[in-house]
Amino acid sequence: MLNEIERERRMAEHLFYVSLKYTKTGDVILNLINRWEKMIDRCMELLLRRAKKEKSIREIPIAPKARELAVRDSYKDDLVKTVMDMYAFFRRLPVIEKIREHEFRKNVAVRAIDNGREIVIDMDKLKEWNQTLNEFINYVRHMSTKKKKIKTKIKVQKKKVKQKPRKK
Repeated sequence: MLNEIERERRMAEHLFYVSLKYTKTGDVILNLINRWEKMIDRCMELLLRRAKKEKSIREIPIAPKARELAVRDSYKDDLVKTVMDMYAFFRRLPVIEKIREHEFRKNVAVRAIDNGREIVIDMDKLKEWNQTLNEFINYVRHMSTKKKKIKTKIKVQKKKVKQKPRKK
């Protein structure tokens, strides 16, 4: 599962650093956000599997909204809350009104009008989201590899090895 997340991250970074640099269109921005949405979904799957293993949830929900709420309930970190808010916005983005601005120019942007609120998705916003998502991936990686510490009373004794004298 971590390999799939890394693959999605690499594809998203390619869109961010290469495609957006040379193409500068609103469609590349929307494709990048779509990639990020898929990546967050895979991260949520991994977090939910861990939560089920720790018995903080009974079963892993199938519906995306239910999965989002289950992750919010299981993990109370601010980073998780921020990313889940981003995920909710990314999921609403295809159906809300979008205005593409300055395409094929340096200041390419997409203005999204969400519930009367205007959100400008420009390069600065994308950089901020990219940094947040990289932190989230590191968090997910840490949470997935974290094992419960088992206290053991067995001590490992080291054998003393006699060294042979060196020949000159």
